[in-house]
Amino acid sequence: MVINGENAGGPQEGMGERPDTPLDRYRGTVLPEWVDYNGHMNVAYYLVAFDLATDVFLEWIGLDKALRETRGGTTFTAEVHIGYLRELHEGDPIRVTTQLLSYDQKRIRYLHKMHHAENGLEAAYAENLSLYVDLNTRRVAEMAPPTLRRLEEVLAAHSELGRPDEAGRAIARPPVPGT
Repeated sequence: MVINGENAGGPQEGMGERPDTPLDRYRGTVLPEWVDYNGHMNVAYYLVAFDLATDVFLEWIGLDKALRETRGGTTFTAEVHIGYLRELHEGDPIRVTTQLLSYDQKRIRYLHKMHHAENGLEAAYAENLSLYVDLNTRRVAEMAPPTLRRLEEVLAAHSELGRPDEAGRAIARPPVPGT
């Protein structure tokens, strides 16, 4: 479990076990500095919390510090789409779940859902696309076979959840006035 970025478990915790469906290990709290002049969690800090949950997810699938050091590879975020559903306030406990949606040799697509940890209501979601990058060349590269096997295992388990309604959404274009 991770609380505001502090890892309470070991690297790759759960490797070899049936994957969580969905991954449910990130916990945090809306910090005072995350609250804006409207009295709720500022939009930028939703991304911060989702990014901390991404670190937990990537470590869980084996893209951890040891891999970065031995193989020289990591992930870069290529795209994020966030939807805000409910306000969160200072001190609110949060939990973020993660579902793997798809992957190939170079890309990983996943969906985070942020919930108020006490009442369970979904506050926001973030669909992410991460690219695997060789840090020596700073180019997109193929992930190692053990990582791809772990992704295959996780996707098989997460496919049982079905496709989330939030996946694949885009910003709707408002109609042009007068048309």
